[in-house]
Amino acid sequence: MTMRRIVVVGNGIAGLTACDSLRSAGFDGELTVVGAERHHPYSRPALSKALLHGVNGNGDDGLQAHELPEPTHEATELLGVNVSGLDVEARVVRLDGGGELPYDGLVIASGSRAKRLAPTEGAREPRDDGFAPELTLRTIEDAITLKQRVAARPSVIVVGGGPLGMEVASGCLQAGCDVTLVSDVQPLSRQLGDHLSGMFTAAAARRGLRVVGGGKARLIDFDEGAGFDAGARVVLADGTQLEADLVVTAIGDEPNTGWLAGSTLLVDGSLRVDTRGRLRPEIVAAGDVASFPTRRGVQRVPLWTSAIDQAKVAAVGLLRGDAAPELNFQPYFWTEGFGLSLKSVGFTPVAGAPDYREPGKDPESMLLRWENGDGSGTAAAVNYRIPIPKLRRLADVGPGALRLAAPVSV
Repeated sequence: MTMRRIVVVGNGIAGLTACDSLRSAGFDGELTVVGAERHHPYSRPALSKALLHGVNGNGDDGLQAHELPEPTHEATELLGVNVSGLDVEARVVRLDGGGELPYDGLVIASGSRAKRLAPTEGAREPRDDGFAPELTLRTIEDAITLKQRVAARPSVIVVGGGPLGMEVASGCLQAGCDVTLVSDVQPLSRQLGDHLSGMFTAAAARRGLRVVGGGKARLIDFDEGAGFDAGARVVLADGTQLEADLVVTAIGDEPNTGWLAGSTLLVDGSLRVDTRGRLRPEIVAAGDVASFPTRRGVQRVPLWTSAIDQAKVAAVGLLRGDAAPELNFQPYFWTEGFGLSLKSVGFTPVAGAPDYREPGKDPESMLLRWENGDGSGTAAAVNYRIPIPKLRRLADVGPGALRLAAPVSV
C-alpha cells in the first residue's frame, strides 16, 4: 500500500525525529503531527541541567537552554491537542473534542508523564494560583515553576535518587537551598551501579546534600490551619517524618498509553515493538512510550538519545518494512551535578569496580571501562573530555585499540 497520509502522535524528540526521518527517507505526502503540549519540541534534559543550574545566573539565567531549532519537516502541527483513542481497523486517530485524523501510516510517540506520590486521604489540592507543596519536573512549565520557587531558597525535599532527582537536588543546592534527598537505595545505584553512584554520592555529601533512606515515601499535609505556605511532610515507611517548604518528586515516569486502551496494541499494558519499531505494518512506535528488544531483553529505555535512535529506525520501518535496517541499540547516557559530569556508552548498571581506569588531568577526571560478560562493554567518562564517537569505540573494542595515553580534547 502506498502511504500518502502519515500521522505522528507526539511532538517530543521522538515525534520530531520521526517527522524528519520520514522526509529524509523520501516521504513527500501529507504529514500531520499531534502534540499535547503547546510548544514546539524542546530539550527535556536541559530542564534539570542547564536551565535549573542557571538559577543563580552569571549573566545567563539558562532560560533558552532547552530550545531546539525550528522544525523543517513542513508537517501540519496540531499543538496543545490531546488524542483520545485509536481505531486500528478504520485507521483513524480520535482527538479530544470529537475530531478524527485518518491515516495510512501511524507513528506513536506519545511519550510519558511524571509519576507522583500518592497523597494520603484529605491531602489538599493545589491552590487556584497553582501553588502546590509537591512539584514534578517533566515540562517546560514545570521547570519554570521550580526555578521560580527555588529562587526564594526554600528548604527542599527531593524524593527519588535517580538521575533526575540528583540533578534537581544539585540545582537546588547551587541556588542556596537546604536540600534533603530521599532514596530507598544509594542514589544512582539502580541506574549506574555502586562504583559510579558512589562517586556522585560522595560529591553530593561534600556539597551539603543530606541523603535519607527509610523505604517508600508518602506525602501528607501539615496540620490543618498551618497555612498554605507551611509546606509539606514526607513520611517514610519506617515512620520517619521530614518537613520542608517544597517537595520535588522524581520517582520515575509512566508511558502515555491510556488513549490506546481497546486498540489491541498493548500487551500486558506495554507497547512492544519489533527491531524495526513496528506494531503492525502500518503502525510503529518510538520513544518513552515504547518497549523494544535490547541485549537485556524487551524494555523501555526512557533516554533522550534512545528516543532519537528508535524514531529514526521506526520511520524507515514504516516506509520500507522488512527492507529497513534493524535497530542496533547502544545506550548513551549523561548526567551532571555536584561538580561532576558523567557520560557513558553501553548498558548500565555495571557491576563492581571498572576493568580499566585512566586518570585525567584533574583529580576528579577519569575514563573507565567495564566488561559486561556478554561480549559488550560499558565506557564512562567522568569530567574527562573525550569525543563521543571515541567513547563509543572504547565501549565496543576496549582500551587497547584506542591507545588512550592522555585525556583527549573535544
